[in-house]
Amino acid sequence: MKSLTSISRAALYGIVLALPFTALQARELPDFTVLVEKNSAAVVNISTTQKIQHPRGRMPRGGMQPPIPQSPDSPPLDDLFRHFFGDGGEGPENFNTQSLGSGFIISAQGYVLTNNHVVKNADKIVVRLSDRRDFTAEVVGTDERSDIALLKIKADNLPVIKIGNSSNVKVGEWVLAIGSPFGFDHSATAGIVSAVGRNLPSESYVPFIQTDVAINPGNSGGPLFNLDGEVIGINSQIFSRTGGFMGLSFAIPMDVAMEVTEQLKNKGQVSRGWLGIIIQDVTQELAESFGMSKPQGALVAKVLPGGPAEKAGIQTGDIVLEFDGKEVEESSNLPRLVGRSKVGEPSSVKVLRNGKPLMLKVKVAELPKQDQIRTAGGEPKTSADNKLGVVVRDLDPEQRKQLEIKSGVIVQQVDDGPAFKGGLRRGDVILRINNDDVADTQAFNRIVKALPAKPVRVLVQRGRGTLWLALKMEK
Repeated sequence: MKSLTSISRAALYGIVLALPFTALQARELPDFTVLVEKNSAAVVNISTTQKIQHPRGRMPRGGMQPPIPQSPDSPPLDDLFRHFFGDGGEGPENFNTQSLGSGFIISAQGYVLTNNHVVKNADKIVVRLSDRRDFTAEVVGTDERSDIALLKIKADNLPVIKIGNSSNVKVGEWVLAIGSPFGFDHSATAGIVSAVGRNLPSESYVPFIQTDVAINPGNSGGPLFNLDGEVIGINSQIFSRTGGFMGLSFAIPMDVAMEVTEQLKNKGQVSRGWLGIIIQDVTQELAESFGMSKPQGALVAKVLPGGPAEKAGIQTGDIVLEFDGKEVEESSNLPRLVGRSKVGEPSSVKVLRNGKPLMLKVKVAELPKQDQIRTAGGEPKTSADNKLGVVVRDLDPEQRKQLEIKSGVIVQQVDDGPAFKGGLRRGDVILRINNDDVADTQAFNRIVKALPAKPVRVLVQRGRGTLWLALKMEK
């Protein structure tokens, strides 16, 4: 009896101790019910139709995915087999491919925001509200670089979402997405902000908000809310090896989205600032070769002829440290700063050149639709015995014409040594070593022979692009 009482008391004591912790946990977890109730009505489903023609009985090039059915009445399996294998007829077959996405209402007069890729090349766009009303939407304007589209439907007194300030978003805060994954309207998923200002290879003008919110096909264009019920981003992309959600999703910040929206409303298109340079990150090795205490800024790999940067005196090998008084910590910061600057107005640029800071003035131009890199075009000679551990050869006239360069040496072989460890590849064209231009193999030999036993920076052309490499010379 005594031992049973002791056990009972111990068990009761444990339960009492556990209660406050459980209650604390419950209080800390957010309740999204009110947020969803207040904002779901302003989130819309977007379906698009596009007419496509392809030969009967053949799979379209690229193996197009079958459309996701909008309702249980559609025959997805029949469509799938006709889509991939045809029905045995002759001549080209016309069919409609459908896609689904999400969006949200930003104006009671019918303005709707979504992703550009949701409505791109669509012949018909239908916006479905939460009350099941359908409206055919017109495209006010689209911006492929930011992946934003502004639509308009003929309706009044619509529910509107509250726009938040994405510059205040912090890593670790709770966020909620509402959208139509796989066509399931008004699905809510939650998570936290994983990172801010994320740079993606596909887009250098958008500092994405990264989250772990479950985003799947159909969520694109939908809103990302903070706990105050404000939209802080537009769900746009996921990183996936399977095509489905893997814990990495990316949203366009609303401050970027609203800047684009205003331009689309007023002009139907978006203008961005442009310097006319090709840049890359400053690695630790490159920083050492430039005599910098830490990696910082955007390293200029190429100055495009006739562009604003060339007119302002910016040179290949300069490191941009500031633009209009704003510090450039990483190379990805610069396109965003320049892109949001006013076209035609002078801006200040602080660069590091030969170890010394230099202030320049540049008049930013409008970003062209297609960036064109032009640099213009010896007799083949080979150099093999050198400190870098590479075999290089002079460019022949045809190679100079094809690559559009006047000078340089092409790498034929990379042996084990500084070049191999620094990332130099066969086919790279060496344009400059440190501050010295490499005109030909003779100049290459002279420059390499005099190299000190410390990090060396090498400018190479790889394909149509240029980049700096840092090579550690062996003692």
